[in-house]
Amino acid sequence: EVQLVESGGGLVQAGGSLRLSCAASGFTFDGYNIGWFRQVPGKGREGISCISSRISVPHYADSVKGRFTISTDNAKNTVYLQMNNLEPEDTAVYYCAADWGNYYCSNYELYEYWGQGTQVTVSS
Repeated sequence: EVQLVESGGGLVQAGGSLRLSCAASGFTFDGYNIGWFRQVPGKGREGISCISSRISVPHYADSVKGRFTISTDNAKNTVYLQMNNLEPEDTAVYYCAADWGNYYCSNYELYEYWGQGTQVTVSS
């Protein structure tokens, strides 16, 4: 069974950094796209970054480009999201997700498997 578990969220001041982790079990990354999403109350989930098992170039939403970096450790079946220069607008619940069968990772509406989420709060 595919399972994804996020960790690493917490409280941080504006300008600070956090690294989120997504530990996967029940599958290997080969053939999957892994994405990071975030959600605030009253809004839908926003895809902010993803990486494909087939190509090396990741995708970033404009809102996080230059500040966030996605990476994988295949030996550990873990995906990371390094978040630098955090802003209060980054406050949200962050989710990782897996998408099977699509060549490109940035079709965020197609993700099927989801973690439970981890809260990130950035104070001004």
